[in-house]
Amino acid sequence: MTEQKLDRQPKSTTGKTTTGKTATGKPATGKTATGKSRPEGNPKFLWRSGEMVEWDKATVHLSDLAWSAISAVFEGVRAYWNPESEQLYIFHLDAHLKRLFQSMKIMRMTSAFSKDELTAAFLQLLKANECKGDTYIQPLAYFGGGVPGYMAMLEQPGEIVITTRAAASGLDEAKVVHCNVSSWSRITDNVMPPRAKAITNYQNSRYVSTESFINGYDFGIILNPNGKVSEAAYACIFLIRDGVAITPPLSAGILESITREALKDLLNKEMDIQVIERDVDRTELYLADEVFICGTAVELQSVGSVDRYKVGDGEQGPVVGRLRELFRDVVLGNDLTRSEWCTPVY
Repeated sequence: MTEQKLDRQPKSTTGKTTTGKTATGKPATGKTATGKSRPEGNPKFLWRSGEMVEWDKATVHLSDLAWSAISAVFEGVRAYWNPESEQLYIFHLDAHLKRLFQSMKIMRMTSAFSKDELTAAFLQLLKANECKGDTYIQPLAYFGGGVPGYMAMLEQPGEIVITTRAAASGLDEAKVVHCNVSSWSRITDNVMPPRAKAITNYQNSRYVSTESFINGYDFGIILNPNGKVSEAAYACIFLIRDGVAITPPLSAGILESITREALKDLLNKEMDIQVIERDVDRTELYLADEVFICGTAVELQSVGSVDRYKVGDGEQGPVVGRLRELFRDVVLGNDLTRSEWCTPVY
């Protein structure tokens, strides 16, 4: 297990530190359309409620930042670059937009834009930013106009902002992470509904991941108030035991994960592995043959240990290895039987 130090400078996925320098120590570079320097990694444009806006001109007043986030919801969407076909594929865009609208509904927020209009906005933005590499796309919906997010709102339209950033896929290599079971409990449907992908819900995962970081783990696993496994911070979880794949049910307090559904389909139809959704005890993770986490950000990663109990041989197991290969073929648009999961950009 890699020991983590608290005094290191945080790095972004673009390889730069918070000091404005790259991971190599060189100053960040880049020019805006006006000729001014732009931090390395920033795109040319973002999309804001029907308009393409230059990155440096997309501003709101500082006083709007905190309160608007209370009721904000978002999606994390990946687009994968296939160098052989020279095509960029957005993975499960329809499913992500459906979940975004569902999260907005839970917040009693309406959209001025249809699914087709937001789909067109995704394509327009990716082309405008000349995205020809693995890309992370984030639509964010919030109550604008200076309305504090804590105030009662009923069926009011939300502002929608879409941004892009480079985010290299890790599916081409095995990744093994080490987890602990957190002392924090999972939020519940009657408190802060986990099926809404809300900014505020991620405070729960932040507590968990901070605890894991301090104690030298990569990810924390969260139990719900009933003491059953819910998910990992920022990711869903599966275990493989005696040839069966097991994952906690939606009622365990998990996000309705799009990656989770895709992997269930691949396990069942391509690998002939039965998938069972049921409550999972903590100690089942210790005894599993394989454990893995999944999600848009983490993609698919093996768990080598939980609470310092080795899982299997501590490395990527055969099921996860094959599943990762299948999933990579899908997101690159190579699996023609699932072409409807991928939206081509160019």
